[in-house]
Amino acid sequence: MSKGKISSRSNTAGMHTFMRALLADVEALEHMLDHDWFETDPIHIGAEQEMCLVDRATLKPKPIAMEVLELMPNCPWLDTELARFNLEINLQPRRFATNCLAAMEAEIHECLRQLRSTLHTMDADLILTGILPTIRKHDLERHNLTPRERYVLMIDAFQELLQGEAFEFRLRGIDEILVRHESPLLEACNTSFQVHLQVNPHEFADYYNTAQALAGPILAAAANSPIVFGRRLWHESRIALFQQALDIRSTHDHLRERSPRVSFGNGWTKDSVLEIYREDLARFRALICMDLEEDTVAKIQRGETPRLQALQVHNSTIYRWNRPCYGISASGKPHLRIENRVLPAGPTVIDQMANAAFWLGAMIGLQATSPRLTQRLDWEDARSNFEKAAAFGIESQFTWLDGHKHNAPDLILEELLPLARLGLELRKVNEVDIDRLLGVIQERVKRHTNGALWQLQAYTKLHQQTREDEALLTLSAALFRNQQTEKPVHEWPLPEVGDLGDYQPAQLRVEEFMETDLFTVQKDDLIELVAQMMDWKRIRYLPVEDKKGHLCGLITSRLVLRHFARQTQLQGEPASLVEEIMIQQPITIGPQTLILDAVRLMRDRQIGCLPVVQDDELVGIITEMDFLSITARLIERG
Repeated sequence: MSKGKISSRSNTAGMHTFMRALLADVEALEHMLDHDWFETDPIHIGAEQEMCLVDRATLKPKPIAMEVLELMPNCPWLDTELARFNLEINLQPRRFATNCLAAMEAEIHECLRQLRSTLHTMDADLILTGILPTIRKHDLERHNLTPRERYVLMIDAFQELLQGEAFEFRLRGIDEILVRHESPLLEACNTSFQVHLQVNPHEFADYYNTAQALAGPILAAAANSPIVFGRRLWHESRIALFQQALDIRSTHDHLRERSPRVSFGNGWTKDSVLEIYREDLARFRALICMDLEEDTVAKIQRGETPRLQALQVHNSTIYRWNRPCYGISASGKPHLRIENRVLPAGPTVIDQMANAAFWLGAMIGLQATSPRLTQRLDWEDARSNFEKAAAFGIESQFTWLDGHKHNAPDLILEELLPLARLGLELRKVNEVDIDRLLGVIQERVKRHTNGALWQLQAYTKLHQQTREDEALLTLSAALFRNQQTEKPVHEWPLPEVGDLGDYQPAQLRVEEFMETDLFTVQKDDLIELVAQMMDWKRIRYLPVEDKKGHLCGLITSRLVLRHFARQTQLQGEPASLVEEIMIQQPITIGPQTLILDAVRLMRDRQIGCLPVVQDDELVGIITEMDFLSITARLIERG
């Protein structure tokens, strides 16, 4: 994004000035398009590599991005992201020909090598994955926002425009998640590998539509983000999480439509990039404004290429999965790019480069062979294909050209991979690189796997054998270990529980350890029901809550036994209710408490259960049996 002093929406005068500049930028863009100012040759590609910074011992997010940048001042390719535990590498633009893919791959490896060298001095490392399995909800609170003015103002603007009471994330896969969050920082779960393709302005609409058509099948092959907070959700949960994290809309009685700032779009592009920029300007209010350093109109009149600062600022706050980008080439001429934001980070660099080669080649190949694409594929089918791919990955069923139905593997292997090969050959990419990278996609799809399926199979297996916290840590350790081998994900073995080695549960927080699938009762329930529930589910503790989910008591198996023993002595006593025997004010604990402190509290108070409460609401429970399972695992390792 352009540099310059930015300010918030509350700066009314500044916002008005910015909006005039934004309108002037759109007019300038139209002038440059009409008078053929744009670079048309050579065509370049580029990419941005996002990553998660993790503690080397716990493999959990480590918020040290600003400190890393201070230690690497001579690395202009390194930049911040929204959260303090993320960083981004900006790769050099390369001419789309010959050894471009191999050179990009080598550049990623060299940048990661330099970055890891610094991270190791801080007891940290990095993991490439769409969503880090060990990320926790409290990692996404305000204190982990990167302390840069742009991020602060954007978060504040989203919260100001929020129509509901809170940001929400709701999604169902194998499991289900329903969670509220205080800020849009939930979006920082996501890391991606964003690939850029420069296109000629007069071909922009055709290429952009091709990118939209390919989004679903490309995502199906590349999906790598199935787990959020221990829940198995969509194969590429980034898609839903990103939209919902920044969704300021609320439910209403009427059916008025409002577009989210994160979207797939609203239809085929007919003429030029101007359609997209104008639609975004019409639909979405500016979130931030900037003190501009150039007079766009004056530059156009002098025949100089403007940076279109206002337009770039606004475009950076609209999150299309295929985003149009304006830039100035080394030649001094303006150019247009399509930024593919669909691809997740990881599982390895070679997997990412294979995804990039697949997309870049398919873009050229499909455009060359299907010039009337929008007449052969309905817009609604393209959008539906994308949503199916996000939910089901390689297991998706697609509607493709001319209404033909395909499962994802058949479409990729029989139609899209040959088109990708053709496209790369047309760009004269080295044949050895084409064979190697498209071969990764071919083998991945033939084996019916990708990063998402590997994670789902691995986590399901681990979760059946151990607790959630250890399963997530073991999964992250396997991701980290396998990434070092640079073997593509279809060659990875599934991890075993014993693979973790150094498991240190003492620093866990209660929220990472507690049971959240709770059985509860209410004050007016019969004690006979309590006894049956304890017998059926083999549990010793039942929280008592009101209709709003607030904790108001605790029933233990000991209290139930005592009740029935007394009832035996007093024949004919009327039915008893929960509130007559429950512990009225049980000792509770908060979700942010360390497990070690919870153990000490239970030992000191000689209790076997701690309900977990936040803002008076019951959110979980931990018992002595939970600690027994940890002890057993540690003894087995010893």
